[in-house]
Amino acid sequence: MGAIQVTGLGKAYRQYASRWGRLAEWLLPFSRPRHQQKWVLHDISFAVAPGEAIGIIGINGAGKSTLLKLITGTSQPTRGTVSLQGRVAALLELGMGFHPDFTGRQNAYMAGQLIGLSAEDIHALMPEIEAFAEIGDYIDMPVRVYSSGMQMRLAFSVATCKRPDILIVDEALSVGDAYFQHKSFNRIREFAKQGTTLLIVSHDKAAIQSICHRAILLEHGRVAMEGEPEAVMDYYNALIADNGNLSVQQTQLADGRTQTVSGTGEAAVAEIGLYNARGEVIEVVKCGEPLELRVSVQVNTDLDALVLGYGIKDRLGQVMYGTNTWHTGQVLKQLKAGQRHQFSIRFPANFGVGSYSVQTALVDSDTHLSANYEWRDYAVVFDVINADKPVFAGSLWLDSQIEITP
Repeated sequence: MGAIQVTGLGKAYRQYASRWGRLAEWLLPFSRPRHQQKWVLHDISFAVAPGEAIGIIGINGAGKSTLLKLITGTSQPTRGTVSLQGRVAALLELGMGFHPDFTGRQNAYMAGQLIGLSAEDIHALMPEIEAFAEIGDYIDMPVRVYSSGMQMRLAFSVATCKRPDILIVDEALSVGDAYFQHKSFNRIREFAKQGTTLLIVSHDKAAIQSICHRAILLEHGRVAMEGEPEAVMDYYNALIADNGNLSVQQTQLADGRTQTVSGTGEAAVAEIGLYNARGEVIEVVKCGEPLELRVSVQVNTDLDALVLGYGIKDRLGQVMYGTNTWHTGQVLKQLKAGQRHQFSIRFPANFGVGSYSVQTALVDSDTHLSANYEWRDYAVVFDVINADKPVFAGSLWLDSQIEITP
């Protein structure tokens, strides 16, 4: 079983005013320093227990890839320590360790030995590597003729041909096609079930929330937040819309979940509720039952435009459905402070059995990145039960019809 312990990790690079400063410092080692240190990681500490899956998120430049390089040993920290227990397989930069003039098969042998496999192990696993990569005759061609997706297929197949104790994956999987991404994440999930410790960097919210037990948000090289994946992703979602006037509040709900409310406050949800066909507020609904989401929005300052968006999420935080009044052509224009507007959203509860929540967004366009008046997670929470439908699996009720002919 693999484990990771990161303690007080920091990384700084030397910056010189000119190339002559670098030369002078090299020729005169005992003279005054002629460089400044640019810190890209500051005092990072966390532990990953055996069998645990951790997601690392953050905007570009937050230090995610640098952190993984320090953990895997491809770069050395300026301060702090990293302790790893178990065999590590890492997939960092695309084609890392591949020689362009060697064939895919030759590179597979070299890459396999770099992760601790013997030549005999690789020879025995080669049929499985070829089958998973699905690159056909290209396996015996030079890597320089490969597309980026083919390199990704081969690199992932080699790194995961034998279940490692620790699997570390950067955003390299985003290069592959949708089919191979799905196939790769299925293998990662299987490893997780078998006890592999996972450390994953991804912008894919669904992947982080479905695979990981915890998430760590990096901001400006520091740990900004650590906790449940959905709560961390909600906080991250609020941060990327920060325009200087935005506030972010997180509240612990009675069921232990964390609600994130962010925005400028120029407009806000005053009231919200989920109603059945009889106009009663409900928290437990039957699969297929007609529902109405009523939202009352208070305008606090004069606004040029107001868009209401909503999404329905499952218990893992993955959006089952979402849209907004920008896409439906119902944008409100030229609003005055003090106005209140009522929105009624009707839909059937065609969801599988489980717990769901509604998130709302008040913005000025099709995204919250330009103006985030209010973003509210867990605005409404409800449970779906199957009272009168045939037994089915999944998160969606399709009311399918099956015909059998002789």
